Amino acid sequence: MNKRPLQIILIAMVVVIISSCSDRLDMEDASFALLVGFDLDKEGEFIVYSTSPVFSKNVEKKTRELRVKPQTNRQSREKQDSYTQGVFQGRSIQVILLSKRILQQENWFQLTDVWFRDPKNALTPRIIAFDGPLSEIIYLNSKDQPMLPLLLREMIDTKDARSETINTTLQGLHEQISEKGGTPIISEVRVKNKQIAMTGITLLDHKGNFADSLNIQESILLRILQNSTKKTVNLTIPIPGEMKIGPFHTDKLSLIADKIKVKIKTSYLRDNFQFDMHITMRVGLSELMFPYDVRSHGKELENKISDQIQKQLESLIKKIQADKIDPIGLGFHARAHEYSHFKNVEDHWGETLAKADIHVSVKTILGSMGTVK
Repeated sequence: MNKRPLQIILIAMVVVIISSCSDRLDMEDASFALLVGFDLDKEGEFIVYSTSPVFSKNVEKKTRELRVKPQTNRQSREKQDSYTQGVFQGRSIQVILLSKRILQQENWFQLTDVWFRDPKNALTPRIIAFDGPLSEIIYLNSKDQPMLPLLLREMIDTKDARSETINTTLQGLHEQISEKGGTPIISEVRVKNKQIAMTGITLLDHKGNFADSLNIQESILLRILQNSTKKTVNLTIPIPGEMKIGPFHTDKLSLIADKIKVKIKTSYLRDNFQFDMHITMRVGLSELMFPYDVRSHGKELENKISDQIQKQLESLIKKIQADKIDPIGLGFHARAHEYSHFKNVEDHWGETLAKADIHVSVKTILGSMGTVK
């Protein structure tokens, strides 16, 4: 039997093992940053923050926050290394936090270039916008909450599952910015009364710059328009004709919607794009703040719910058109059904969509009213 092929395989395995160990870095020699944040100070100078866990029984504080002023993102690693006992590791990052001031800069996305060039870096960190100076959240250090990177990661995952925000990773943001058929969206947090709150979605333009913010209700409505809702969604809407009594908003009802379906018809008429969106959903009452005979007047209530959801969707669409962006992704439909017309305007699609005729109709089916009459 010829042993030469076996020898070649063994030699190859040894080479792979040796080469894989050549860049080994022991844990005690590494600094595992779980969060990196970008901000500008009052003078407009670039600031990079990082949050790393501290693996020591002798310290009470379990995280360490660093703040440096580098010229580039890559240079920030060397500056942070000078303050730590280990070497900065980009592959451990869970969250990238961006201040609104950073998002308002024309070329901010170039700061992420280092992560895409080094294959050792993970491209799965969650991208989060923060409304305010990052120092407000980086140094908050609430004792009754998990460490900041893990808290933000879990907040995004759970709120995304309820369609109240969006889980956008670094890789996903890169793809969204490169895509001409839509504009990027990322999650947004704020600090309220020294508590961290997930407040909805930040809308970006085609270059990745800040365009607008959506609250929780608007974020859910956007996910409905995108046809990207997960499982059920919760909405609270006013019902016309009902009165607000005292301090309580007794003109409201809350509902749970599921089986949401969105059909979009795309056309190009009179030198203008036209989108007809028809949305159907099954709804169940989860709260009714006013007396109403649902059994006898269920159809009437269905129509009122449909009208109110439609009005809120129309208001959101007007807001999006005023910002000259396309977080819904209607450009995908324009490209698929009216390619020649879309090709002529793809480089300024946001401005084109602002002039488009977008019609939305909503049909709700009242499926349940709860366990009480």
